Amino acid sequence: MGGVDVDGVPSGGDRHLDDPRWAVAERVADAARRRFPADVLAVAVHGPLAHGDDDGGGDGEVGLLVVTYRPGGGPPPATRRVDGVLVDLTVAGADDYLRQARLISPLWPLTADRYVSTRALHDPTGWLRTLRDEHLGRLARARPAEFSTAARQAWYRGSAAHARAARLAEWYETDQALLMLGEARLAAATVNGLLSRTYFRDPGDAVRRTGLAGADMTEVGAVLARQAAELTARGRPVDGTVDDLLDG
Repeated sequence: MGGVDVDGVPSGGDRHLDDPRWAVAERVADAARRRFPADVLAVAVHGPLAHGDDDGGGDGEVGLLVVTYRPGGGPPPATRRVDGVLVDLTVAGADDYLRQARLISPLWPLTADRYVSTRALHDPTGWLRTLRDEHLGRLARARPAEFSTAARQAWYRGSAAHARAARLAEWYETDQALLMLGEARLAAATVNGLLSRTYFRDPGDAVRRTGLAGADMTEVGAVLARQAAELTARGRPVDGTVDDLLDG
């Protein structure tokens, strides 16, 4: 099946023919186009398959994006295991997805890769290139304060998770404490990503590349403290008055 990736390389040119994930992705794309011919604008993979350098060996997840001309068109979003391959199907209207690509949100370090690194299974109009260009253009126009504001929101999430983890540890609720500590690690990693304008492939990549994968309670607390100081230096202090809260 034809298609060009966002860098202009034929989408089938470097696929591993013996990787069942590609076979499943192609089948889903073909079925979506066949069943919803008037709705589907583009179909692409994102995540490890889009990068083409993972060693999933056919066991990993397939992240599949179906872009429709209008919101609500095409198949519903769903996750299923197909022939032993987990398929996470995202369905989005073209205008809505472009709008998302222009946002600098607290989760930007975990979402940007989907806008920049995709491999087309079906993209006759070159829409995926438009998606990438829109996102990169938005980054070029973004003011530092936008990233700092988003980082502060991510910091609050990390601080709350860290505090909760510490309380649970004091109560010997070890399993729950570990879960909350994991949330704190990921939030702190997204803060680092926002402050440095760095995006990651997935949550595991985020905590690994920021050195937080094995951080304990004390280490995560120290990272959050350093981040709070940097946010204050950037004019986005995490502490404020009642008026600050009400003024946003």
